[in-house]
Amino acid sequence: MRRVFWRSYAMNASRTGATQYHACGFLWSIMPVIDLFYKDDPEGRKKAMVRHTAWFNATLHLNNFIVGLVASMEKQNSQDKDFDDSSITAVKAPLMGPLSGIGDSFFWGILRVVAAGIGISQDSAGSPLGAIVFLLLYNIPAMIIQYYSLYGGYSVGTTFIERLYESGGMKILTKVSSLLGLMMMGSMTASNVKFKTILQMTVQGSKQVMKIQSYLDQLFVGIVPLAVTLFAFWLLMMTSLCHNCGKLPRPASIPATRPSCKSVTPDGKPTTGP
Repeated sequence: MRRVFWRSYAMNASRTGATQYHACGFLWSIMPVIDLFYKDDPEGRKKAMVRHTAWFNATLHLNNFIVGLVASMEKQNSQDKDFDDSSITAVKAPLMGPLSGIGDSFFWGILRVVAAGIGISQDSAGSPLGAIVFLLLYNIPAMIIQYYSLYGGYSVGTTFIERLYESGGMKILTKVSSLLGLMMMGSMTASNVKFKTILQMTVQGSKQVMKIQSYLDQLFVGIVPLAVTLFAFWLLMMTSLCHNCGKLPRPASIPATRPSCKSVTPDGKPTTGP
């Protein structure tokens, strides 16, 4: 787990677009665990690697709790053939939002501001130690929290999952994660997709111009961005282009979610490896 801890510092340095974000960094961080638990199961190792190429984003110093929890679940999955590996993603996804909310408020909104204020006051007084004081005041608490978050997630992982299964909470959590995903897509569509029609018309005998967009807003605010988004999803479902680079063909036998475009050769044939 020490290797996982040091690797986790590079997690946020890896950003592979909106479809994966820090997923590659997460996978690289947890690879020592995957290599250990699946050393005698190459197929299970491939599935675990592909499983962690899904979108991931959480505050750096608290995301290690998710890493530790996932490591514990991967261990159980490698030992128990009846374990539902889809529950790993079901547990991982809903924790990103709450932990990021707590982490962003504390690390970016409180700790960083306080540390910077003390460091700036040192510089203003003519001390050359201001920058060093800032780095120490921020990084020491951050490193401690990041370290114990990892081991905390790993230690509670098994009992946490057992309690979820016994209480039926795993099914609820899976359902909630699906709902959260849909809500996230809806909110992102409403806030990020900006599209308005410029169509307008006039009635004979009237000088007033009727703007179609105003009538659409009266009917359903955001109906045009919603229609554009649904049309884009339909195109993604119908297209045969690679979902990663938009160039390589994706044969029907190859899953849509892959770690990289290297999963297929230029002629569309699957390669060996995950």
